[in-house]
Amino acid sequence: MSVLRHRARLGCSERPDRLEEECAVFGVFAPGEDVARMTCFGLQALQHRGQESAGIAVGDGETMMAAKDLGLVTQVFDEATLAALEGFVAVGHVRYSTSGGAASWEAAQPHISAIDDVLIALAHNGTLVNTAALRARLVRDGVQLRAGTDSEAAAKLIGQVTQKTHHLRNGIRHAMEAIEGAYAMVLASPDALYAFRDPNGIRPLCIGELPQGRGWVVSSETCGLDIVGATYVRDVEPGEIVRFNAEGVHSEQGVPAGRRASCIFEYVYFARPDSVIDHQSVYQARRSLGRILAQEAPAEADLVLGVPDSGVPSALGFAAESGISYADGIVKNRYVGRTFIEPTQAMRQLGIRLKLNPLPSVIRGKRLVVIDDSIVRGNTSKKLVQMLRDAGAAEVHLRIVSPEVKWPCFYGIDTDTRDQLIAANMSLDEMNAWIGSDSLAFISLEGLRAAVPDARHQGFCDACFTGDYPVAIPEALAAKSFSTKKDFEDVYAEGAKGADV
Repeated sequence: MSVLRHRARLGCSERPDRLEEECAVFGVFAPGEDVARMTCFGLQALQHRGQESAGIAVGDGETMMAAKDLGLVTQVFDEATLAALEGFVAVGHVRYSTSGGAASWEAAQPHISAIDDVLIALAHNGTLVNTAALRARLVRDGVQLRAGTDSEAAAKLIGQVTQKTHHLRNGIRHAMEAIEGAYAMVLASPDALYAFRDPNGIRPLCIGELPQGRGWVVSSETCGLDIVGATYVRDVEPGEIVRFNAEGVHSEQGVPAGRRASCIFEYVYFARPDSVIDHQSVYQARRSLGRILAQEAPAEADLVLGVPDSGVPSALGFAAESGISYADGIVKNRYVGRTFIEPTQAMRQLGIRLKLNPLPSVIRGKRLVVIDDSIVRGNTSKKLVQMLRDAGAAEVHLRIVSPEVKWPCFYGIDTDTRDQLIAANMSLDEMNAWIGSDSLAFISLEGLRAAVPDARHQGFCDACFTGDYPVAIPEALAAKSFSTKKDFEDVYAEGAKGADV
């Protein structure tokens, strides 16, 4: 095994004022194909899900080789690095840290672990809620831990049983029985690829087939399949284990499926609009969100603007339903991403705009309906409204295509404690006054569910809106995320909007 390059992090990024997805996974089993390069392309398609680190591990039938580092996919991988990763099975990962803490090389994935003299590589999207208990158990069993991540704990659990039974599927099943929370994982041994998903199906994971039966691909989103020419076949089912090797494709139920609770925010913001999740188009869902919001919260205006990128399809839906013209009035700098180099305070005071810039020639003197995906702390919305007013907007009516975010997420999304969530501490009128908009409205929870076909039949996690957590949250973990005693007691009391904890 070789692990290549380690660069220092430059500065530290300001905490973003929106929900942030933790990471993405990608896997390939394709004898005769350049699986390292294919995985690199797949990770580039999934880059929006994590920009702190990237990694690829490749198996050649005998051993595993890996390369990972801090930075974007194009910063971590070059021709020489990819050429050194020879094999026919690969897993890849891009990361945005939440439970694993600040960006570090040790926390970058895939996580490499040894089972006797066999190396495995594991990549994980999501967050386990019982990591502390799992790590304590492993330490008691004499297992050495270094990385401090959920992925390391899962890999070590898999290794414990695999050493005894000599079957990776037994080890994976054992780990799935022990771990709790959200996980979509891909694992590569030197000669096989495995994909498995938590029993609630919280984080997405799909399967694709390469043309002419040349191999199989697993990805967090279908956009990762598209870029390598794979055809979307289906999603990995909740609790399912799928193995790809020279014998073909084998599926089994690792643990019984539980309450279906796919993250509904994938359709609002996290996923790329060209992706399909559980056979449902993300783009069409976002168009429907805008259409329904126009029905629920109309406004008298001259133009509809979408905040790039996720707000644009919803803005088109709002415009079509309301009859108000749509315009591209906000330009996004697509080469910024999550920057590790932050402007100085003096630059901030000068109004530096790293990501968004208005078009005064489009919006000057106009009454605007501005469509955005969510409001978390409210700082970004406040700056956006002021920016549009400075550019000459006569009125700014803010419309949000998700309900108010009032509860922390424990399943792989970076959210603040409740005292930092503006909707948990202000009324709608108070939020509108603080942000400075002429009017403010959120889509209803019923409207959000209606925008996703068969939502009530599929089952979604909407805990960030309702406090109804589909997987029990350990008391110690919950206590860290609720800033006041009352908030904490709300979750563990009979109310908490039905929170299942």
